[in-house]
Amino acid sequence: MTEIEETPDSHGRFPRLSQEQIERLSAHGDRRSTEAGEVLFHAGDTDYDFFVVLHGKVATEGDDGVIAVHGPGRFLGELSLLTGQAALFTAIVREPGEVLVVPVARLRALVSSDPALGDVILRAYLLRREMLIGLGAGFKIVGSRFSPATRRLREFAVRNRLPHRWIDLEDDPDADALLRSLGIGPDETPVVIWDGDRVLRNPSIEQFARVVGLRPASIPDQEVWDLIIAGAGPSGLAAAVYGASEGLATVVLDAIAVGGQAGTTMQIENYLGFPAGISGIELATRANIQASKFGARVVVPADAASLSLDHGNHVVGLADGTSLVGRAVVIATGAHYRRLDVPDLERFESVSVFYEATLMEALVCAGDPVVLVGGGNSAGQAALFLARHAARVRLLIRGDDLRKDMSRYLADRIEASDSIDVSLHTEVRELVGDERGTLEALIVEDNRTGERQSVDAKALFVFIGAEPCTPWLAGEIEMDQKGFVLTGAAAGAESLLQTSRPGVLAVGDVRSGSIKRVASAVGEGSMAVRLVHDHLGTVRA
Repeated sequence: MTEIEETPDSHGRFPRLSQEQIERLSAHGDRRSTEAGEVLFHAGDTDYDFFVVLHGKVATEGDDGVIAVHGPGRFLGELSLLTGQAALFTAIVREPGEVLVVPVARLRALVSSDPALGDVILRAYLLRREMLIGLGAGFKIVGSRFSPATRRLREFAVRNRLPHRWIDLEDDPDADALLRSLGIGPDETPVVIWDGDRVLRNPSIEQFARVVGLRPASIPDQEVWDLIIAGAGPSGLAAAVYGASEGLATVVLDAIAVGGQAGTTMQIENYLGFPAGISGIELATRANIQASKFGARVVVPADAASLSLDHGNHVVGLADGTSLVGRAVVIATGAHYRRLDVPDLERFESVSVFYEATLMEALVCAGDPVVLVGGGNSAGQAALFLARHAARVRLLIRGDDLRKDMSRYLADRIEASDSIDVSLHTEVRELVGDERGTLEALIVEDNRTGERQSVDAKALFVFIGAEPCTPWLAGEIEMDQKGFVLTGAAAGAESLLQTSRPGVLAVGDVRSGSIKRVASAVGEGSMAVRLVHDHLGTVRA
């Protein structure tokens, strides 16, 4: 691991605070002296403070060595300090001196109340998280690329931007020796190795999440929540920010990660206020911190499994058997991409077929030819991102016009790219590969002429239409023929976002007739809170 020296770097990951900024922080913390060898916090800690180095030097260290050395004016920590996750490294005093210690609760408030200072800290923390991901710092996942359980763990880690290193049992010659040294057999993989010596053997996502500090052992005790939000995409997070900021006891649930489908988008360029674009995960992370600052509780993973009524309140049952009671519910569970209707798809899905294009998938197919299916904005953004990693990208569209469902700026860039080939009137008919699910090629067909050809592909990315995440609502809320939630007049309700059940609203992609854009999802989430207030006022009256 490369050690980053004490001098500031050009990326803004390790800025020096000005004396004025340190004085502003001093009003919220305490100064104390340090001794050489003193540990300020350990990797794995979930309850630690914000430190500014005033005199001396402090090193941050991971399992593989020193990550960075911090001198006067620099501050410690990274994104996990603001989100409540476990620390990913240990901070050890190298040269004695003095530090400023600010409790994390005060830091969270400062990030929002002091925009200039907050932006320096938040931006540095976001960049440090990216740096740690690139270094492969944090915990280790040891497992086979052919294991569905390994893929689930890796996808969960990637979607939640958890820095880690994957050790593939198929490729790494030292992997078997590592497992033997830990007394672990092949049937106990995948394993997660945390902080050098803590080992999880084939953990569930819930167990994994608790160790890294994402999921508490139990959801915060609240007899009746004012607002339960199912889904932490842009619409759900917007509802959380506005609900909590207006004094509602608010909890947000999501089965996988904050951000929803937007969280898998590497660059959103048409969102108001971000002319240079913003990644979906950065937008979601900022919203998550903002909602938490106002008091909303964000719980991941927490999979909504049922909805029912109990004495006028709404009960949301979770997949783990627990339940929450709320006076109002906002359904923001979104939608997921449909599966291709091709033979033998299941054999390839655990290894070579993907429904999102994040850095994890890009690294898997680096230097290989890949194929994308779909003609919407998500497919276009994925094609441009993957073109920076794959040897060649082929985009298959069953229609005759790239611009029919895709924004013009994306279509223009795709057509100008030397690394992307677009095939119109083309559909996948067959997957070709070995018995373990490693893809080698696709058989595709021109849907006008019926002519078929083989296309080399080591990975297949699917972005074809959407299926709503609504099975948990069956029999409780009226839905259209495709399973999207009916609202407004179609549901016999007065307001646009109201479902067929008073006190239950639907926002974002899960709502029938919604506009599939981040900006509209955020707008609906914020609008929903106004309607929640109206409902609560009616109930109280």
